[in-house]
Amino acid sequence: MGKRRTEKIIFENIEVLDAGAKGVSVAKAPDGKVIFLPNVVPGDVVDVQTMKKRKAYYEGRATTIHTYSEHRTEPVCQHFGVCGGCKWQNMKYSQQLFYKNQEVFNNLKRIGKIELPEFEPILGSEKQFFYRNKMEFGFSDSRWMTNEEIASGVEYDNKNALGFHIPRMWDKILDIEKCHLQEDPSNAIRNEVRSFANANNMTFFNPRNHEGLLRTLMIRTASTGEIMVLIQFFEDDKANRDLMMNHLAETFPGIISLLYVINSKPNDTIYDQDIKLFKGREYILEEMEGLHFSINAKSFYQTNSDQAYELYKITRDFAGLSGNELVYDLYTGTGTIAQFVSKKAKKVIGVEAVPEAILDAKANAERNTITNCEFFVGDMKNVFNDEFIAQHGHPDVIITDPPRDGMHKDVVAQILKIAPEKVVYVSCNSATQARDLALMDEHYKVTRVRPVDMFPQTHHVENVVLLEKR
Repeated sequence: MGKRRTEKIIFENIEVLDAGAKGVSVAKAPDGKVIFLPNVVPGDVVDVQTMKKRKAYYEGRATTIHTYSEHRTEPVCQHFGVCGGCKWQNMKYSQQLFYKNQEVFNNLKRIGKIELPEFEPILGSEKQFFYRNKMEFGFSDSRWMTNEEIASGVEYDNKNALGFHIPRMWDKILDIEKCHLQEDPSNAIRNEVRSFANANNMTFFNPRNHEGLLRTLMIRTASTGEIMVLIQFFEDDKANRDLMMNHLAETFPGIISLLYVINSKPNDTIYDQDIKLFKGREYILEEMEGLHFSINAKSFYQTNSDQAYELYKITRDFAGLSGNELVYDLYTGTGTIAQFVSKKAKKVIGVEAVPEAILDAKANAERNTITNCEFFVGDMKNVFNDEFIAQHGHPDVIITDPPRDGMHKDVVAQILKIAPEKVVYVSCNSATQARDLALMDEHYKVTRVRPVDMFPQTHHVENVVLLEKR
């Protein structure tokens, strides 16, 4: 019989060499293959047990750490290593920034194969914890049990959980006591919802059988101090729903927007759902340089408000506006960047595929008495055509902030065709950004690059690039 592919091999005294994609570190096996390892830091020397063997690499886990890396730090969170988030909490922040910067550089160099200017220093986040303005938690009646709990042999009557999905386990939720991502009263609200639900025998969702009352909890906070809470119910149980919502309103009078959804469909996305207002108003307000932006339950807004402000300042700086330019803001979302740069431009045209986002953008522009911004809805590759340019004018500057997939090739082709003097490309995925920059390289030179860290303790990094016509 041939060996089973799952045969587990032990490698001893392996040095962790680098931080790889998706927050996993990289080492080399004695046979030269790469090993991907979670929860270790470059510089650690470890024994590795392989979990999976592939043609070109192993996936493994560290069983013993012989030497601790100088770049290590003690994780602050009790859930570190079990919860799938904040994978880099055991790495010093200065080193996180080093690897983020490195990733952007490698992607632009290897994938883009373009000439690069010297990078401007990566902008770290002043807050390394409690920086997120939006968190979503799931309810489950079959919580994830830790190894210690299983080993103890104790029978747990209550297996209800309110927290995060365990990576690659769609039906298991880790019960979260204290999360370090969103500032107070986020933890207090979540813990109160769970204890009140348990005390009143409310049922937690079972994703396998599709039953239970409580499904998800979303908390949004703003730098203005305003709070939004949305509970998603699977069943339409008015008595229990009112009991929970009234309790929240009384216990946390600071909640400005208290909402709920009754969603009995298989998935728990709320974007196609009717959101009901229980108390307060349907939105909270975020403020930036005197501009106010309304955020409703479905709004897209940068998840780190403080760092979004820094990102937009860099974007505006790269655009180098004098007040006479016509600016196009592609993938404008709720028009935040468009309005943020508008006071330095003659006119800004924002384009976005999501109709609700454009309604938000228009409402925000009105709220901020901004008269030189216009917003249009439609799929970028269809809307952004010759006719659109003829109607709205030839842009001097294009700002583009596409989703993770980057820009559609037709959009890139259209930018090259209309050839604005400058393009400022904001990206949350430098790999697809690099691909797009390569397509533009013949006509545009990259003159400035600055990575921005929006998500400390994770591997994610934003990058801003200025392209100027050759």
